Amino acid sequence: MASLVSSGFWVATAERAVRTAAQTLVATLGLDTAGVLDVDWGQGLSLAGGAALLAVLTAVSASGAGDGPGLTETVRERE
Repeated sequence: MASLVSSGFWVATAERAVRTAAQTLVATLGLDTAGVLDVDWGQGLSLAGGAALLAVLTAVSASGAGDGPGLTETVRERE
């Protein structure tokens, strides 16, 4: 069971949140066909931040089921 106070859990959770935010931002920007300079960056960053928050909340809620921030992930503790 993952401990919410372990550094490995939070490193894995932070990596997941950053990865999710980046994927959401790229998807949001890619949907706008007007061009990168004409994109509503506020909306894109807002969606990316919301997705990152959901990734963290998912990791916390799943922490009791597995060894990491996901149900099938294991966390390698740093030495």
